[in-house]
Amino acid sequence: MVPDTPNPLDALLPDRHPQRDFFVCDVADAVLKDLIPKMEHPFYALSKKPDTTIRRYQHGDKWLEVIPSAKGQATIYDKDILIYVVSQVMEALNRGEKVSREIRFNPRDLLMFTNRGTGGKDYDAFCEGLDRLMGTVVKTNITTAGFEDSIPLGDEEETGSFHLIEKAKIRRKHGSEGRILFAEITISEWIFNSIRRNQVLTLHPDYFRLRKPIERRIYEIARKFCGHSESWKIGLDKLLGRTGARTELKRFRHTIREMALTDHLPDYHIFHDAEADQVIFRNRGSMIEVSVPSAWTGHLNPDVYHDARKIAVGWDVRQIERQWRTWLGKKGEAPRSPERSFLGFCKSWQNKRGRP
Repeated sequence: MVPDTPNPLDALLPDRHPQRDFFVCDVADAVLKDLIPKMEHPFYALSKKPDTTIRRYQHGDKWLEVIPSAKGQATIYDKDILIYVVSQVMEALNRGEKVSREIRFNPRDLLMFTNRGTGGKDYDAFCEGLDRLMGTVVKTNITTAGFEDSIPLGDEEETGSFHLIEKAKIRRKHGSEGRILFAEITISEWIFNSIRRNQVLTLHPDYFRLRKPIERRIYEIARKFCGHSESWKIGLDKLLGRTGARTELKRFRHTIREMALTDHLPDYHIFHDAEADQVIFRNRGSMIEVSVPSAWTGHLNPDVYHDARKIAVGWDVRQIERQWRTWLGKKGEAPRSPERSFLGFCKSWQNKRGRP
């Protein structure tokens, strides 16, 4: 009897907020962004258990140390807070708005954006994540994306230390146990400079549906090194080193084989070459790349996004809008009816690619 083929959706967490009100839809449609330097180097713990061990990572002549606080190192789930903040800053930049290192937001929007629950324990976890992010110190000689003034150093070396979040403030109603009204955080200069220099990559929304920390980390590495290329391969032992996971190679090999079987990693298929003991990533063709200025810079009627979601089912319509604007730029002419043109583009997009 031939076993059933695993359904990739079964390996993902459920989409907890498929129906959102309009304003939250705008938040949830912001392009997920992550910082390229942070994706290459393992800043975050892959375990929810408090880890106060100082870690040092070295790739060639580049190194970094992660120094946790007494509450432990920031985890890959705490990183969701920074992904949300980076996404909102990038969205503001794309709209031509002025941005700063201080960002105020409603934590409920963040919880929905990152596919979390919205109960009391989820708000508690958010507050604990802020504590770990503020307490974790990173010391490194990686300067090109980090510090304000980058100058040739010759045979010298420059190092710097920073917190991932410098300050945080939470406003509650009726005291320390009351409902959270808003949060305000100040991100580090290191992270803010990376955003301003556009050293970010788009992440698939299903990143937040990955169940295991190691799966998130493997996706980040694939997104960084495979990117839009057709494929990318790496030795199993080297991939394990890049994840920063503290696990045996034998167990990691089993994890990779399980991921290859379920085939649920966003944006990439994953394979294990047993003979060479290599991991191969192949592009699914689900990513969107935008670079050409649009021939039309006006604003669409907000109601059109509701219709677009019904046409391009499962896709991020804000990303499709960016691709549409790029297409207009290549054509070199503005549409007579922008909304009709955009919906037609969504229909063509869905017909060519189907569900993501």
